[in-house]
Amino acid sequence: MATTSTPALASYDVVVIGAGIAGISTASFLARRASVCLLEMESQPAYHSTGRSAALFAEPYGNAVVRALTRASRPFFEAPPTMLTSLSLLRPRPVLIAARSEQAAAMEEFVASSEPSDGVVPQSTAEAMSICPILRAESVAHAALIGSPSDIDVHELQQGFLRIIKQRGGAVTTAAQVVGIERDSAGWIVMTARDRIRANVVVNAAGAWAGEIGKLAGAQDIGLQPLKRTACLVAPPEGVRLDTWPLVMNVEEEFYFKPEAGMLMLSPADETPTEPCDAQAEELDIAIAVDRLERATTLQVRRVAHKWAGLRSFVADRSPVVGFDTLQPDFFWVAALGGYGVQTSPAVGSVAASLVLREKIDERVVACGVEPRTLAPGRLIS
Repeated sequence: MATTSTPALASYDVVVIGAGIAGISTASFLARRASVCLLEMESQPAYHSTGRSAALFAEPYGNAVVRALTRASRPFFEAPPTMLTSLSLLRPRPVLIAARSEQAAAMEEFVASSEPSDGVVPQSTAEAMSICPILRAESVAHAALIGSPSDIDVHELQQGFLRIIKQRGGAVTTAAQVVGIERDSAGWIVMTARDRIRANVVVNAAGAWAGEIGKLAGAQDIGLQPLKRTACLVAPPEGVRLDTWPLVMNVEEEFYFKPEAGMLMLSPADETPTEPCDAQAEELDIAIAVDRLERATTLQVRRVAHKWAGLRSFVADRSPVVGFDTLQPDFFWVAALGGYGVQTSPAVGSVAASLVLREKIDERVVACGVEPRTLAPGRLIS
């Protein structure tokens, strides 16, 4: 009777699960000095959160850990590697923080918590309204302008990371949902519907699905919670040029809006707990966003041109999780990047690759205040 032999497993130093910004940035840094296989369950990379990001680089955004990672990422964005792109990744986009009279304390706290290097400058109501003429005076009773932020060219960034992976010999496989992860005496075996792949290290960069991947591997429960955020595009006032307008954000994050391809991108800055999914915008959330915009500005929205939603995943302390698991050897987390994944991706990718390969972290990153212990999964054990 004829027998069939089991095909040999493809073997790599590292398998990275998830081709969002966390996975592709980590894989691109790893590919410089290790063999890498990048797996993505969707038909294209960056389908979920990365492809739906507001894409702002803002150093005052997030907690102290996020700010350190953002500071450490700035040199990469300002002078990207030639292998990544020949184009500029940043375009200046100031941020105007707006507060009503009853939000004065929140504005004072925001200004007080800012670093001198953040460039936060208090603005009068008149100054704020001159910067963004559609604002109502009552919505900017208190205001502050941050001059250092920029829009990020997310498409060019993600394509550049993917180019580096492929040019350095890494494999990128789409439509490859992971259905099983096992460990034997030789290391890890990652199973998809089509393939079985062996690796010394598994990197879990699966975004909102990172908790599910952790369960498959028998790893630590980091308490990952996906949160849905909604956005839409609306028409600006007729005859108005938006080029110099800032991103306008309420100090208590009730909403934000910014110019986007000749339109205004608007969000109610919602964070609705959800299961990992292909997030869709709800009509109620869109209505809330429009109502808050109309209350804060003189704009009357006649039609929503486009709407979408994405997932932002956090753990309890709202800091990223980057490090080896506490239960499973050679299982590595790059997760919980929240809404900061794009702007911190160069530093996160660099730190993750160094830790995976057990190499020294770039001193320039450390000098910005990035400490592995504040990122490690072990900090989440109660």
